[in-house]
Amino acid sequence: MRLIVILILTFSVSIAAVACGGGGGGEAAGAGMKQVVAAFYPLAFAAAEIGGAGVDVKNLTPPGAEPHDLEVSPRDVAAVRDADLVLLLGHGFQPQLEDAVGAGDNVVRLLDTPGLEVHSNDDPHVWLDPVRYAKVVDRIGQALGKQSAVDNLEKRLMDLDSEFRAGLADCERNEIVTSHEAFAYLAERYGLEQVAITGLSPEAEPEPGKLQDVVNLVRSRGVTTIYFETLVSPRIAETVARETGAKTAVLNPIEGLTGEQAASGEDYFSLMRMNLAALRAGLGCS
Repeated sequence: MRLIVILILTFSVSIAAVACGGGGGGEAAGAGMKQVVAAFYPLAFAAAEIGGAGVDVKNLTPPGAEPHDLEVSPRDVAAVRDADLVLLLGHGFQPQLEDAVGAGDNVVRLLDTPGLEVHSNDDPHVWLDPVRYAKVVDRIGQALGKQSAVDNLEKRLMDLDSEFRAGLADCERNEIVTSHEAFAYLAERYGLEQVAITGLSPEAEPEPGKLQDVVNLVRSRGVTTIYFETLVSPRIAETVARETGAKTAVLNPIEGLTGEQAASGEDYFSLMRMNLAALRAGLGCS
């Protein structure tokens, strides 16, 4: 009798969930929305901008979390299993997630996008170069079948590229000293020199002697600003700044939004323009 009661309750809950559009997409999911799972913010943002009202996008990396550290939950596995499209960066950026997802016709690994020209060290931060990000956007648009929306987003990215070119065209310095080696694509696109205190992992400690080398460079080249990012500790940047008399400022790798940024409606474009303002101030651009 107890088993029968449990089965009846389970069946009733399942029916209620279906009637309410349950299963992760809310009411709209029941109306035939395409379910898209994105590994982290830049991919989720592009999918939502392109898909519009026709897609329900789930970002597996919550606001305030560092995507490198994402641990896959059973709920994440269920979302991936039920998705029409799964967007990963690939190349080991989020290894646990990549292993959990595996391969499939609905899985797109965006660092494999043709023509993206990923650096030999597998630096994943291609979205910080608007021109490379446009190629990622195009690949997502192909997967969603939304070319007209892709064209609009690509135009906005090319306009952003023009803003960066104009804003960084006449600067006193071109060295950007960063706590994390995240800005090579941005630096390459706009003729800057990235000097990273640590490597591609944002939580890595500097190699022996690296901290002193950076301190010496800051002093010798008259660098005025040491950049840190929002989702990891500024401790290393603050150490270099304290040793050299430089100031610190945020240069955002836009791997994710903080809770405050999400609540205030910030997005990729607004954060990139904040980055441009921070670069112009730090590099003495006119």
